[in-house]
Amino acid sequence: MNFEKLTEYLDSLEKKYGIPANDCIVTKDHEVIYRKITGYSDYEKKTPLRKENMFRLFSATKLFTMTAVLQLVEKGQLGLYDRLVKYLPEFGQLFVADKFDFVFPIHWPQTGEPCHLAHNEIRIIDLMTMTAGLSYDTGAKELMEIKEKSGNKASTREVVAQMAKMPLIYEPATHWSYSLGHDVLAAVIEVVSGMKFSDYLQTYIFEPLGIKDMYFHWDKELEKRICALYMGEFDSDVIKPDDGTLSDGFKITDNYESGGAGLAGTVDAYSLFADALCNGGVGANGVRILGEDMIRLFMTSYTTGIMQNDFSMTGKIGYGYGLGVRVLTDASKSKSPVGEFGWDGAAGAYVVIDPINHISIFYAQHIVGFPKVYSDIHPVIRDLVYEAVHA
Repeated sequence: MNFEKLTEYLDSLEKKYGIPANDCIVTKDHEVIYRKITGYSDYEKKTPLRKENMFRLFSATKLFTMTAVLQLVEKGQLGLYDRLVKYLPEFGQLFVADKFDFVFPIHWPQTGEPCHLAHNEIRIIDLMTMTAGLSYDTGAKELMEIKEKSGNKASTREVVAQMAKMPLIYEPATHWSYSLGHDVLAAVIEVVSGMKFSDYLQTYIFEPLGIKDMYFHWDKELEKRICALYMGEFDSDVIKPDDGTLSDGFKITDNYESGGAGLAGTVDAYSLFADALCNGGVGANGVRILGEDMIRLFMTSYTTGIMQNDFSMTGKIGYGYGLGVRVLTDASKSKSPVGEFGWDGAAGAYVVIDPINHISIFYAQHIVGFPKVYSDIHPVIRDLVYEAVHA
C-alpha cells in the first residue's frame, strides 16, 4: 500500500481551496492503515490541528440514526414498512403544498399557503429514504413557536411534534427530497426505546464500540476542542469565519437532539463506528452492534424512476439512495465496489463504508456552504484511497 498521492492531495487542499484544516483516517480489517492530520484548528492558524479536536458532523450524524433504527428493526421492535402514526400519532393529519418548485433560493411551503390533504401516509422507510415529502425548513414558523414558547428548552419529541404541522412539499412515497425525516426518526427511536435519543446512542452504539468523544451538547470546555468553523461565500471561492447563518439552524433548541445533524465528535470516534459497519457490524473490540443482514440492507439502493432522477440532482455520480445513505450502483464511476455506502455533512465530513473489502474512510473538514467538497474533493479522496490500497 502506498498512500503518497493521498498525502500530497490532502496537503494541497489549503493552497488549492483555502481549506485550513482536515483530518482523515482509513481502516481495513479493524486496522488503521492511514492517518493524516493537516492544518490548524483556529482562525489565526496558530494552533496545529490535533486528534483531540472535534468537528461538527452535521448530516454525517444520519448514519448513527439509521443504525439505531436498524437495531430496532433487527430486534423486531420496529418495522421498515410500519406507519409513522403508530409511533407518532400527530402525523395522522398531513397537508401537502399544492405547488413546490425545488429552485434556489428555496421557498419552503408555509402554513396558510394553498395545500391539500395528503393522499398517502408516511412509513418508516419513507423517512429513512428521504421520500416522506417533508421539507428541510429549520426556520419554519411552527419550530420558532415551540422554541419561543419553551424558552428555547423544548425536547426532541416536542420539536418533532411541531414538524407534523408543517406542510409537506410532496406526496409521501412519490419523490426523493432531502428533509427532516431523520430528525423525525430520532423521536420514533425515543418512543420505541423509551429512552432519550442521546441515551439510546450512548447505550447501544457508543459504549459498545468504546466511543468516548461524540456529543449532542457541549459546554465551554468541550467547545474549546471543536475546530473553528468556516463558511463559503455564495457564488465565490472565498472562505470566511462562520457567522451561524446556516450552522445554527440545525440546533433548534438547547435540548433538541437532531437525528439528522446534531452530533460533534473526533475523527477517531467516528472511525470506530465506520470500521464496525464495514466489518459486518462488529467493532474492532469484537462487539457486534448490527447484524450482517442489516448491513446488506445498507448496501441496497431504494431509489428508482422519478426518485432516482431527484437524487441524481445531488451530483453523486454512480450512486442511488438507500436507507439514509448513498449506495454505489455503477462500478464504472468509482474505484470502490458496488454496495459501498455512506454519507457526508454540511461542513464537509465524508464517510465511506465498504463491507466487501472491509474498508472505511472518514474525512473531516469544517466549512459550511462549500459545495466543491462534494463534487471535487470527496470523490478524489475515495479513489486515491483505493489506488493506494491496491498499489
